[in-house]
Amino acid sequence: MSKTYLDKVYEARDAASTRELYDKWAGSYEAETAANGYATPGRCARALRRFTDDLSAPVLDFGCGTGLSGLALKLEGFEVIDGYDLSADMLREARAKNIYRTLEQIEADDPLPFTPGDYPTIAAIGVIGAGAAPISLLHTLIRSLRQGGKMVFSFNDHALEDPANEAGLCEWLDCGAARLLFREHGPHLPGINLKSIAYVIEKA
Repeated sequence: MSKTYLDKVYEARDAASTRELYDKWAGSYEAETAANGYATPGRCARALRRFTDDLSAPVLDFGCGTGLSGLALKLEGFEVIDGYDLSADMLREARAKNIYRTLEQIEADDPLPFTPGDYPTIAAIGVIGAGAAPISLLHTLIRSLRQGGKMVFSFNDHALEDPANEAGLCEWLDCGAARLLFREHGPHLPGINLKSIAYVIEKA
């Protein structure tokens, strides 16, 4: 039996191979994840909404893919959303949703294409972990937050198997550089019995 993209996505690979996989997956990504009950974007967006006073402030949706995370944020009332992703084909799908202010393709090793402090809120939903971005991305994104800024992100069960991921978060929490506002283990892709932790943190 041939592997589905969900079978392949959690395998280790370099950035170029990851972009190639997501480019090929773009056309069927939403159908495959929907068929498996993809729940993390909605869970993260609802959690972030609980700690957000100004829904008009811009949100960076980093690793936005086809726009499912942006759509979840929009449905929770967030008004201004910018998206960044490695995959041009995924971005094409996101652009068709007409929910983003801007969408931009990025390279894995390039500096972030915005100035630290530009975004008071950052989302990195389903972005860090096995077969995706390394934990160093979490550090980069938190450093780019302004003081008092919020970040919502998730680690699925595969990401949680690597202790370096939660240890990376603890580097910020244990020294008081960030504060944990929300942490909940819940459904990610119920169809393949996979869960995730949704987090919301505030930068000190």
